[in-house]
Amino acid sequence: MTQAATDLRPARGWLERLPADRLLAEMSLWSADLGRLVEDIARVEAFTDIFHIDVADGHFSPALLFFPDLVVAARRATVKPLHVHLMVADAILAEQIAQFADAGADLISIHGENAGVDAALDLIHARGLKSGIVLQLHSPVDMAKPFLDRISMLTLLGTRIGVKGQGLDPLAEPRLQEARALLAPRRAERRVILAADGGIREHTVPGLRKSGAETIVMGSLAFGASDFGKRMQWVRAMPGGT
Repeated sequence: MTQAATDLRPARGWLERLPADRLLAEMSLWSADLGRLVEDIARVEAFTDIFHIDVADGHFSPALLFFPDLVVAARRATVKPLHVHLMVADAILAEQIAQFADAGADLISIHGENAGVDAALDLIHARGLKSGIVLQLHSPVDMAKPFLDRISMLTLLGTRIGVKGQGLDPLAEPRLQEARALLAPRRAERRVILAADGGIREHTVPGLRKSGAETIVMGSLAFGASDFGKRMQWVRAMPGGT
């Protein structure tokens, strides 16, 4: 069993303390240099609110991504929260939750398209972790409604699952607007962060933010920036939606 180092973890209540007055930066380690993972984490850490780790099994998603030992390495390198996004088949979902919880995840998101979502959320919460739901483009936004009182993050994909470099789908912004309206009545009672993942480019971020995105999953927009500090200042200054 993979076992993470336990000395570098965000403090209890980390999600509730994330800034609510600006756009959050969720850095996708899929775009990091995996041969220099620790160095790349250090390079972006000062402007990172959450590190995002995609896990794909080659079946639920066409990609084959991140394994637990890489999450252990990330856990040893940062105190920032690690968000593991599981894109895996139902048959291995429970075991993947266990493995990535052991590896050092702070938040684990599963897909609303998975079977047995309630049972999977129970497993995540039994480990003392935050949970999230991710929805693919073809899934209705209200598929997440039964779980909103149980999760801490709702992520909407703006591109086809598991394929890098795609343009943002035209449905991405209206879907965020729908999700924002769905979450609005619960804001006073529970914080559920609305995330945009996929198609995150300089020309798409303003529209995603205005449509309700509270965090964006940043890949090449961050790791490939010629002036990283300037890029992140731009992200943090992004005006919000109404």
